[in-house]
Amino acid sequence: MKISKLIQNTERVSDPRRIYGNLRHKLVDILVIGLLSFLCGGKDFADMEVYGKARIEWLKGFLELPNGIPDSDTFRRVFERINPKELSKCLNNWIMHERQATALKTVSIDGKTIRGSGNDYHEPYQVVSAWASEHGITLGQVTVDEGSNEITAIPQLLDIIDVKGAVVTIDAMGSQKTIAAKIIELEADYLLALKANHKNLLKQVKELFASIDTGHAEPLLDTFTENKSGHGRFETRIIDVISADLISSKSSWKGLESIVRVKYISICAKSGNETLTIRYFLSSLPANARRLRSIIKSHWSIESVLHWTLDVIFEEDKSKSKKDNSPLNLNILRKTALSILLPKKQGRISLQKMMFRAALEEEYLEMVLFGM
Repeated sequence: MKISKLIQNTERVSDPRRIYGNLRHKLVDILVIGLLSFLCGGKDFADMEVYGKARIEWLKGFLELPNGIPDSDTFRRVFERINPKELSKCLNNWIMHERQATALKTVSIDGKTIRGSGNDYHEPYQVVSAWASEHGITLGQVTVDEGSNEITAIPQLLDIIDVKGAVVTIDAMGSQKTIAAKIIELEADYLLALKANHKNLLKQVKELFASIDTGHAEPLLDTFTENKSGHGRFETRIIDVISADLISSKSSWKGLESIVRVKYISICAKSGNETLTIRYFLSSLPANARRLRSIIKSHWSIESVLHWTLDVIFEEDKSKSKKDNSPLNLNILRKTALSILLPKKQGRISLQKMMFRAALEEEYLEMVLFGM
């Protein structure tokens, strides 16, 4: 049975309870039941107990369960103590092995705060994740240390994932010269958002594009226009690319080749009101506006798919788990469940309905788990 691979990987997680004497429940049983409960719509430790008791006969087919199903307090105590880095690594290894995914194209990096995780002893945890949108996989994650920010966490994350040959996309916080250099050293490319945290560079880039628009500078290297309509709006996206040779600080950004401007023009079909949004990016890629548009669109899936699903489907921000490592470990279970569910999503069926059906039908759950 393919679940043996999941069991083998979870057996590599160190048991934090060994110093406390006799153990009534095996760690692997606790971890597997916890993950399966989240796959079936569970939200907390009480749901893990309920799920386990409801499916105990099926679970006995591959778990030992020497003393039956653990109670909710046992689940809570274990997930408070497990090392999140170990749990993340073991579950990611299992997902990648089962998926046998093709080479990564885009790796999006962004941070998310688990808003309900703060208590009297620590601020709400902030987790920086690496997301492969083409495969729907969280490749890795690191926790931002208190008093620090994403700038220090991103290099740590790049150290634990393989980005060779991929394009790494990061929002403005991670648009740093040292991070750009690290990505190039890892034999990858980058596309970094440029905002007001680089005030002088942003000003220079805006002036360059303004000069081109008025015909007072070199023409664009490439441009691409995309039009679409829907939901009562007409939208136009214009992607313009200029050479990085035009900016004075090019040499301080390792590998920098292109400067990108994206103009979003949205017109309300009913009122005719128009809104204009302009964003700028730095990239080590050559000037191919169509390809750059695709990469920029891919980056936003970390917000629209990963972070949105964690908040809306898994209700992460409503979670009451605050103590020790429990918020981080439950965050890992949610991301793993999403990485399992997304490849099976077909047509208009929602993730909620998939999870509901998995809770009702063991055969469907097995298909979701192992039909990768």
